[in-house]
Amino acid sequence: MKTTSTRTPVSRSRHKGLQTRTSILDIALGLASRYGLEGLSIGVLAEAMHMSKSGVFAHFGSREELQIAVIRHYFSHFEHGVFRPALQQPRGLPRVRALFANWMQQVGREIESGCIFISGAVDFDDRPGAVRDALAQSMQTWLAALHRAIVQAQECGHLRPEADAQQIAFEIHGLILALHYEARFLKNPDAIQRSHRGFETIVSSHSLLQESKE
Repeated sequence: MKTTSTRTPVSRSRHKGLQTRTSILDIALGLASRYGLEGLSIGVLAEAMHMSKSGVFAHFGSREELQIAVIRHYFSHFEHGVFRPALQQPRGLPRVRALFANWMQQVGREIESGCIFISGAVDFDDRPGAVRDALAQSMQTWLAALHRAIVQAQECGHLRPEADAQQIAFEIHGLILALHYEARFLKNPDAIQRSHRGFETIVSSHSLLQESKE
């Protein structure tokens, strides 16, 4: 028995348009990771996609709109690759560890290609506007999630309740930034290992679990 599609011509056209937009964003993200958001333009993207500029403009009305869409596309990948898998771990230190481990894996993939959060912060740190706002909001959302996981670890009795959760999140974030710089710019082969050791130092200095074992 044949099944007939319930999609109307309009819905099929919309679905195809979304698929095309996603394909464009995948290519645009690759270009932005390599050349930075500043190196991304409608013309460069159209050439990479073998499309006309007007074809790309049909999906993104301006270079700024394209850059913001790429930031959101990257954050969606980041959320599904780093944050959501960590939620499968129990609340407390296991989840904090999973967030860091997933983040490290993400960085490992980006050592060669680059990270638009890192390059974007350099390009737009002193340039107010919608692109800078989108970058900052994405990073703040992620850091808030990390902070929340650390607070939960305190509530679970895994980390000292008097510890400054914001400071712990700040130090963990600092490890990731140092890893990008050491691994990508300085080509330090020990950067990943040192980042893991740094994380363990941070955790052990605030952990209650070791005390309970003694």
